[in-house]
Amino acid sequence: MDQKLDTLEKKVLVELVKLVQKRGMQGTVGGWKDFLNLYDKKFGSSLSDPARRSHEALASFLKTFTKEEDLKFLAKVLQCHLNRDLVERSKEITPADESPEQVRSSTSLLIDELVQRLVRLTLEHPQYPLCYIFPSHDEEWVVTNLGKKSKVMTSNTIYAVDCEMVLCEDGSEALVRVCVVNRKLEVIINELVNPQKAVADYRSEITGVSAEDLVGVTCSLAEIQKRMKKLLSHGTILAGHSLNNDLQALKLDHARVIDTSLIFKHADGHRRPSLNNLCKAILGYEIRKQGAPHNCVDDACAAMKLVLALIECAVDGSVTLVREDVPETERAKLFLHRIPISVPTEELHRVVPGDFTIEVKPSKKAQGENYCAIAIFSNPQEADQAFENVNGNQEKDSSGRPQKLVEFQSNTGKSTSLYVRKMARDDPIDQFLVKKRNFQGEENSGESKKQKTEQKIKEENSGESKKLKMEQEIKEEIMVDSNQFHCDDNLKEIERLRQQLREKDFQISMQDKMISELSKKVKSMKKDKKNKRN
Repeated sequence: MDQKLDTLEKKVLVELVKLVQKRGMQGTVGGWKDFLNLYDKKFGSSLSDPARRSHEALASFLKTFTKEEDLKFLAKVLQCHLNRDLVERSKEITPADESPEQVRSSTSLLIDELVQRLVRLTLEHPQYPLCYIFPSHDEEWVVTNLGKKSKVMTSNTIYAVDCEMVLCEDGSEALVRVCVVNRKLEVIINELVNPQKAVADYRSEITGVSAEDLVGVTCSLAEIQKRMKKLLSHGTILAGHSLNNDLQALKLDHARVIDTSLIFKHADGHRRPSLNNLCKAILGYEIRKQGAPHNCVDDACAAMKLVLALIECAVDGSVTLVREDVPETERAKLFLHRIPISVPTEELHRVVPGDFTIEVKPSKKAQGENYCAIAIFSNPQEADQAFENVNGNQEKDSSGRPQKLVEFQSNTGKSTSLYVRKMARDDPIDQFLVKKRNFQGEENSGESKKQKTEQKIKEENSGESKKLKMEQEIKEEIMVDSNQFHCDDNLKEIERLRQQLREKDFQISMQDKMISELSKKVKSMKKDKKNKRN
């Protein structure tokens, strides 16, 4: 592990340190800031941004982790980066800068490239390393064999999956139903699974499964894993919405994935939309009514349809969507999370001002260091005012919702912290850039996706590919409001140049260090030769 850390690129080390910080992990000398106070006597933790620290400092900190569980976590993150690199190399086989004539000349090449782009979009998402770090070293887990790299990087075979889980008495979740469909929306697997554990909550209102449904069911998780492993060989791609949850339920680690919750996003690049919202915005229909249980077949088909819609529209970037409406009752709440279990609920009234009641959210894990709670106010105005009065640094969560990190001293005298978050974004988003499609009834269509694409290419008599047309439409929509983005673009460009300068400075410093070390070695060799002669 130590040798690997020394050879990693700095951007990977920076991401590793940030993930370690986010998880609150501590090495032999403590956390990141504790390490900096010991490592750097001049600046200490005042310069805590990992991106502004040297390769050597980042690697040295990560080497302070010696616990087996911490080393397994770091190894898993490194595996995520290897997965990214593997897909990145597919660009050499299916280059992203092909001319419209080259793309139009081969239907299969067009589809292959679009599929590879969707895989890259998932693996390049900032949340991918965090969401897809699985304990695949555990006994019950299965890791798929991708096969030859050449096939892995060009395979465009896709299956979509959806799973339902029940809550067991030991606090864990267990697979209770799984459905897999192919690109033609044909059902390949649709099985009820025996949890083989005592069940505390069937979550029937969500899963649609009851205890009576499982009477006589003998299918086990191991049997499903065996079928999935065979299905996903030779670089096959697995798609799904928040697919990491399905893989967690299947206890299956697979590198080639398309996660529709990551490749679709809102205008600010943060928000992860729900599957139902995506179906309404992209496919033109509602997958389920509010409060209705999930249907594995419908959800798996919906995920596949979303992927096919992107392939058909030749989209090569993340898609901007309409904002999901949050009911007024939800806006009258604040979400408190990452609360240390040592902090009783009574203390939350001291952290968050205002008149509210506390509702503790049950943890998915039987044992954990933190818990969550909801502060319920009389109306949204009171909740907003309470959030404004909370003392803490404001930021945004992964979905773009405002939240504050609150640091305080508990009644025991120990310094601790928690997050206070709004239930909705402050800024509304009114437009989405992908036109709605009506996929209802397409399950029975006999025409394959390839035949549809070939027909459309034949109909393009103007000489301009559909890809270029869509790009032009998007550019025209963006140009309307382009003025307001110029400032942001300039700031981003400045930050990019600054980052390049920092990287150049680091490279120069490393080169100087290498030259210095080589000079010392040369002098030492000369001295040794002189001593031998004497």
